[in-house]
Amino acid sequence: MAKLEICANSIESALNAQNGGADRIELCMELAVGGVTPSHGMIKLAKEMLEIPVYVLIRPRGGDFSFSLLELEIMKEDVAFCAEAGCEGVVIGALTPERKIHERMTYELMQAAGFMDVTFHKAFDEVANQFEALDTLKELGVQRVLTSGGEPTALAGLDRLGELLEEADDEIIIMPGGGIRSANLSQLMDLGALEYHSAAIPKGEKWSSKEEVEALSKFIKRN
Repeated sequence: MAKLEICANSIESALNAQNGGADRIELCMELAVGGVTPSHGMIKLAKEMLEIPVYVLIRPRGGDFSFSLLELEIMKEDVAFCAEAGCEGVVIGALTPERKIHERMTYELMQAAGFMDVTFHKAFDEVANQFEALDTLKELGVQRVLTSGGEPTALAGLDRLGELLEEADDEIIIMPGGGIRSANLSQLMDLGALEYHSAAIPKGEKWSSKEEVEALSKFIKRN
């Protein structure tokens, strides 16, 4: 049975995700810039209030995914805090200026993560060659990749997502995400992905909706 991850941009969203039946959350802030690392207080409160797994986005700023060495140190400190707080996973991503996976930074963040699960976030959709990047992430031991197939939405990247799922085989999880809602999920289920990612935020609202999470969760579990 496929799993549902909800991108939770607040404690309210996180609680709605849990109450709606999500399997886990990706905790972040500032979705207007694609998400950044939440505050330590928000991470601690999420761990205190939630029973489902908490994965934390590790991204020190908006903008591109080419980070300085100082930004790498910030990310490593945030990863270490997540481990201390008992988080189950972290969501990372770093690219070179040439839009390839930054192997050194990814390796160092993987080492800092230790026991935690690691997802490579949608920086993957910015790489020059997704199949080469996927091979690199397999070699580094990353557990999953969040992607819309290099397109703005998962629906637009449907064909590429199918190719990536085939290429991934059983070595790494491809988790479709990007504009997924209960109204369009049926068009993505034929992919046969093991996990799906959604913010579940209705148009015009700012938090994930418990009702939308319920609709997504029920559809996934029926199929």
